[in-house]
Amino acid sequence: MVNLLREEASISQNIKLKRTRDAVESAITGAIDRLTQLPKIPPNGLAMFCGENFDSGEYKCYMFSPPEKVLVFFYRTDKNFHTEFLEDMVEDSEAFGLIIVERDQATIGLLRGSRIEVLEEFEGYVPGKHMMGGQSQRRIDRLIEEAYDHFLKEVGEKVNTYFVPIIEDKKMRAILLGGPGYAKEDFYKGDYVDYRVKKLILQPLYDLADQGEVGLRDMVVKASDILKEQKYIKVNNLMDEIKYHLAKDDGMVIYGINEIKKAIELGAVDSLIVYDDPNNQELQSLIQKAEGYGTTVFVVGSELPDAEWVGKTFGGAVGKLRFKLL
Repeated sequence: MVNLLREEASISQNIKLKRTRDAVESAITGAIDRLTQLPKIPPNGLAMFCGENFDSGEYKCYMFSPPEKVLVFFYRTDKNFHTEFLEDMVEDSEAFGLIIVERDQATIGLLRGSRIEVLEEFEGYVPGKHMMGGQSQRRIDRLIEEAYDHFLKEVGEKVNTYFVPIIEDKKMRAILLGGPGYAKEDFYKGDYVDYRVKKLILQPLYDLADQGEVGLRDMVVKASDILKEQKYIKVNNLMDEIKYHLAKDDGMVIYGINEIKKAIELGAVDSLIVYDDPNNQELQSLIQKAEGYGTTVFVVGSELPDAEWVGKTFGGAVGKLRFKLL
């Protein structure tokens, strides 16, 4: 990163406007100075913002490790700080725990804002049915039960490892538990998790067909009544409304950046979904304009299944109208 910044400092000498050139060089120099003082990058990564406010002449440089892991590399010289990658960490600090468990498979995840994160997905070995009889049958049944109990204990230990620190930080709102068979009931009734985790598991337990991220998404959707104030559910509900109006072709959906801007100025846009593309200045301008007119804006990325559809089909933005435009 330091080498990259040194190259950028060299390139910045070609900027024609002296004030802009000086501001860029100062920001890059400040960033290099701070980075060279670090012995290593913190576990959650690093965020840095350096620059001069042209209106006030004030120079600021911030460097910190975010509360959650940074999953992207992003560098930009621009007139604004790009904080969009960190906003979910601040706005949606509270989380819902997600657990899917069956006889020999489990998935542990978190729901934060509009993001579903798979923390771990793993398998155990629990033998299936057998054809033996007599004493052999009882012995093998006992071994199967022991293997099953051992696997549930393993799931519980991993759940505790992930969830207890979040609970201790008072950031876990509740926990959803589901699975395809009876294992979820056994897991809930048994003594497999810390009492603080068990207290947060909500009823009902959810019947699910899948493990992994697909299963977690299915459970979140099934729990929509409980999670209705979560961003993930709000965005999915809005997307369903948009699809409904598109199917009816009733003129209650708006897309195309110029068309959306005109509708915003008329106060006609109720809600807007924008694909998260920090490099698209038109979309960034659209977000600011919409928020200025009181439109509810959801900025979504790959965490939403339909996000790519919004990006490719609608040019990055699609909205629901308050009233039909003539």
